[in-house]
Amino acid sequence: MDFSEGELFKNTIKILESAASLVNCDPNVLERLKRPKRSIIVSVPVRMDDYTVKVFTGYRVQHSSTLGPFKGGFRYHQDVTLSEVAALATLMTFKCSLLNLPLGGGKGGVRVDPTLLSRTEKQNLTRRFTSELGHSIGPSVDIPAPDMGTDPQTMAWIMDTYSQEVGYSQPGVVTGKPVEIGGSLGRAGATGLGVVFTTEKALATQKQQISGTSIVFQGFGNVGQHGALYAHQRGAKVLAVSDVSGGIFDPKGLNIPEVIKYVSENKVVKGFANVEHISNEQLLTLKCDVLAPCAMENVITAENASQIQAKFVIEGANGPCTNDASKILHERGVMVVPDILANGGGVIVSYFEWVQGLQHYFWTEDEVNAKMKLIITGAFDKVWELQQEKKVDMRTAAMGQAVRRLERAMLLRGLYPR
Repeated sequence: MDFSEGELFKNTIKILESAASLVNCDPNVLERLKRPKRSIIVSVPVRMDDYTVKVFTGYRVQHSSTLGPFKGGFRYHQDVTLSEVAALATLMTFKCSLLNLPLGGGKGGVRVDPTLLSRTEKQNLTRRFTSELGHSIGPSVDIPAPDMGTDPQTMAWIMDTYSQEVGYSQPGVVTGKPVEIGGSLGRAGATGLGVVFTTEKALATQKQQISGTSIVFQGFGNVGQHGALYAHQRGAKVLAVSDVSGGIFDPKGLNIPEVIKYVSENKVVKGFANVEHISNEQLLTLKCDVLAPCAMENVITAENASQIQAKFVIEGANGPCTNDASKILHERGVMVVPDILANGGGVIVSYFEWVQGLQHYFWTEDEVNAKMKLIITGAFDKVWELQQEKKVDMRTAAMGQAVRRLERAMLLRGLYPR
């Protein structure tokens, strides 16, 4: 499958081209940034619980190592494609560049429905996938992290498999691990907390505070749950949340700790008492101050962008707004804080975990959160400055700042061979 066949990849290249035009990027640099450095496709045979063998397809796309080792998540999902993974790896390159991290973009995944796997089957899949990738990953080469359908336990299996094969413990091969084996405090809630930090910065541009602000979270997995909880703790009124089972809405504001407790016991928000049950489509168009899409890509499109009633859209997910939708929202005066900025908390703290592991010196959660806030709010300020200067949408401004750093680095390093 060619990368250009996927909508998310096409959308990513359109955004890149707009940003490159904005900052007058060298055309040769732009040409190189449009294609990933390396794409890996592997077959992953797995012994199932009934002793049959199933073969799954795994991917790892490594977009750019100009700024440092590749960095990006592993996802397990039945709709994973090479094009999707390539787009997400490309976005990760720009995210790391924008956040001034010494890392490049990578992404990987296996085409599988993880809900149909037993724990043993998932472990077998993870260990074989890790083994198939071999030396394509490693603490100085490519450092995976959790993503959709994977979690800290998955990272622990990857770390152990890699360590067994190199002959010694190597915690730096992945981030998002359990704290007991070298994970970082603050990592679990980092992406959601980053969403809240960028929400506060976006509101401040209009002289508003998060306390008393109405917020809607589409998606109630790790990012949505933590984002909703941190917003709730800061006095925001979380009107609605949703997951695959649908959404729940309360105009007076949801009791987020109670919703999280309910979901931990029942797996989904469906059935939560004393609220109005709505669809994900209805949730997106609710009247609110802030809409935070924290689930899948391409949920806000040219078809529904005109129905969005939020004043701010904070992208907790990767690619939740298409390029056309972003333009429509910008023209309507809706500020879209793009994914490469808004959900950057996760990769920032992953970087911290990597650094802590290399130093064998670990920080407190307060230290982690304070350092993450400095980086993500500093990046917001740079994006806002370019947006105000060029009068473009925030996504183009964010990509423009990311491209500027990559362009300088690529021109300094040159092209080998000449």
